[in-house]
Amino acid sequence: MSFAEFHAPSGHFSNVPAHACRGVCFHHTVKSFGETLAYMQTPASKVSYHVVIAADGTRALLVPDGRVAWHAGVSVFKGHTNPNDILLGVAFAGDTHRAPLTGLQIASALDWLAQRWHRHHWTPDCMTDHRQVAPGRKDDLAPAEWERLIAAITRHFA
Repeated sequence: MSFAEFHAPSGHFSNVPAHACRGVCFHHTVKSFGETLAYMQTPASKVSYHVVIAADGTRALLVPDGRVAWHAGVSVFKGHTNPNDILLGVAFAGDTHRAPLTGLQIASALDWLAQRWHRHHWTPDCMTDHRQVAPGRKDDLAPAEWERLIAAITRHFA
């Protein structure tokens, strides 16, 4: 399945160090797709993702893979205290505590991952969500939605 994809550049990233692309941190935006993109464009937000996925699977590319998007904040992943440097940030528009991910969002995420999976030698262990890297500080994704997503990733790439 092919998904619409467009560039919506955000200025909230670093060029140095070059992004290590060791995995992905998944988020939800709480805001709608359009509100999220507008917020990512404002200088005051100082936050961005590499990609945001709408309910219909449409993807907005905000920061190129080789740059460090500012998405994880104070977090830890496998001993790395700045996961922004090693994890690409993928956000689903909406709030996974109020509404589940759509099938199209999951399918779009799998399609986006497939374009990178083998090149970066990823495994399901390279995937996480914001709740896991910032426990007590962040709550995305909802635990049931994380389980749905990681099960789909594991099935798809097994």
